[in-house]
Amino acid sequence: VQLQAYGGGLVQAGGFLRLSCAASGRTFSSYYMAWFRQTPGKEREFVARINKSGGSTLYSDSVKGRFTISRDNVKNTVTLQMNNLKPEDTAVYYCAASGSYSYTNEREYEYWGQGTKVTVSS
Repeated sequence: VQLQAYGGGLVQAGGFLRLSCAASGRTFSSYYMAWFRQTPGKEREFVARINKSGGSTLYSDSVKGRFTISRDNVKNTVTLQMNNLKPEDTAVYYCAASGSYSYTNEREYEYWGQGTKVTVSS
C-alpha cells in the first residue's frame, strides 16, 4: 500500500488542523493505521492508532482528548483531527499502515507516508 499524507501547516496555539492520509490499493480495510510524529533529534513518537474497522482507537497520553483518529474504508483515507494544538505538537507527522496486529511501536508498521509538517506557534 502507498500512503500520501497531507494537511499540515502553520497554526496558532489553541487552533486546529486536520491531517489526512490517502492510501492506494483495494485492501485498505485490511490494514491497521496509525499516526506518528517526529521532531529533529528525537525518535519517532506514537500519536494515534485505529483498527481495521475503525471501531477501536488508541492515543498517546500527550494527545488524548485533543486528537481524534478516524478512517473511511470506502475512500481509503485515515484522518487525524487535531484540536487545541500546543507548541509541543510541532513535528512532522507520518501516517503508517500495518497488515498485522499492531500497537504503538513504529517497528510494527511496514508502510509509511512521506510526512506532513505541523508547526504550532505560541
